[in-house]
Amino acid sequence: MKQKTKSGKVYIIGAGPGDADLITLKGLDYLRLADVIVYDHLVNEELLKYAKSDARFIYAGKKGGDHTLSQDKINYLLAKEALDGNTVARLKGGDPFIFGRGGEEAETLASKGVPFEVVPGVTSAIAVPAYAGIPLTHRGLTSTVAFVTGHEDPVKEKSDIDWKALCGMGTLVFLMGVKNIAQIVEELFKNGKAPETPAALIRWGTTPQQETITGTLDNIAELAQKRNFSPPAILVVGKVVDMHRTLSWFEQKPLLGRGIVITRPEAQADELARLLAREGAYPIYFPTIKIVPPSDWHDLDVAIKNLENYDWLIFTSANGVQFFLERLLEKEKDIRDLKGIKICCIGPATAKQIENRGMKVDLVPDYFISEGILKSFAGIDLRKKKILIPRAAKARDVLPAGLKKLGAKVDVVTAYETVSSGKKKEEIEKLFNENRVGVITFTSSSTVDNFVEIMGNDFFYPPKIKIACIGPVTAAAAKKAGFSVDIHQEEYTIEGLVRALINYFEKEIVRDRSEGQKK
Repeated sequence: MKQKTKSGKVYIIGAGPGDADLITLKGLDYLRLADVIVYDHLVNEELLKYAKSDARFIYAGKKGGDHTLSQDKINYLLAKEALDGNTVARLKGGDPFIFGRGGEEAETLASKGVPFEVVPGVTSAIAVPAYAGIPLTHRGLTSTVAFVTGHEDPVKEKSDIDWKALCGMGTLVFLMGVKNIAQIVEELFKNGKAPETPAALIRWGTTPQQETITGTLDNIAELAQKRNFSPPAILVVGKVVDMHRTLSWFEQKPLLGRGIVITRPEAQADELARLLAREGAYPIYFPTIKIVPPSDWHDLDVAIKNLENYDWLIFTSANGVQFFLERLLEKEKDIRDLKGIKICCIGPATAKQIENRGMKVDLVPDYFISEGILKSFAGIDLRKKKILIPRAAKARDVLPAGLKKLGAKVDVVTAYETVSSGKKKEEIEKLFNENRVGVITFTSSSTVDNFVEIMGNDFFYPPKIKIACIGPVTAAAAKKAGFSVDIHQEEYTIEGLVRALINYFEKEIVRDRSEGQKK
């Protein structure tokens, strides 16, 4: 490789054990700087969304015996990209220096004079047991712990593992050990570990797919075979495993492992996805609508030109706020031109959009629907008052009609339009067939209508799938479309929807346990 005058740099970053939130702040900062991102099989691809828009992605995953790139080729690639003047983020699962071969990559870079930094990561060796409620050390149980690769064949002629020394340790953590579990157990027996020593296998730790098996050294291999326990998994051996019974917390989450479809626009889906992931769910992005500017700005432009004539400005969505204020700036006006105009927002999420821009919201109804706004205005004299409502091109007429009955003059202008996202039904049908969907969420009537348009009128969804809706208007649209609405909430917000999901499945878990005890 011929070095150029401008050299890049390589950041060898530990991406954590699977939960995207476990990457360090420094790792995230360097990821955002990268021109090239080289990532492994066990790296959560959610992290890739933090890359800058023109970053290049190179997958270098190794899964079992299937290697996309050999380690030598990865080493060469990192050096070449940096010597070409690029900033490279090398994303590695867990910690790069704990059974991650990050040391070999750093050696290559050092030998070629390539600048690099190592960003430690949260290793699965400690994170996965923690998510399973297994403290690796515990007063009264053990103060020693050892991390061991389970990938090495323990019966090969020249093992690097000192099995005798290991058996004197209180807790043993074997990474990548599930395939060799029978040989590992045999070596532990040979070197003094008692058959009744507690043991646990944890698969896909820190992710919605996490699953734990507990037993003893005497039966853990048999249990793994019966459950068809496959990688990625780690083996924990020692008395601390018994703590799983009382300290298990992650696997108790009622939404754990449940695939929940988000049909709202992709640009607005992240908040719901984040809240669902926090509760152990697996968010599935399937936006049915896309928010776009109106095809004709005329009516909104006229309203903006005559802002001083309005007494009230009513926003029925955060999208209405965004498009209205953006157009306001484009027409060479700003929030100062709203002086003297009172602002009403349909709910707290919409109000937050206003408040984040330094403006005061005068009215937020108790019920976050059009009927709630009308109820809030019932005690206000609207006679001869002029009201502007910037909203979607297609919306219910309940609000403007009700305000007119109260004596107001109402101008409804189009601030944005909702159009089909272009998604294909095959994408979601594949997940149905793989039994990966537990809930479909709808956050507006337009998400319902467009979902039906994408899937077709003859669409049939498996009966095990639950339907969750925000608010009565969305629920009514879903029922009209033929869905059985299983979950809805009194608080018509994203947070309220997540709470309703949690409450529903908590009750389902209690019900299933009760039925299991009767049997």
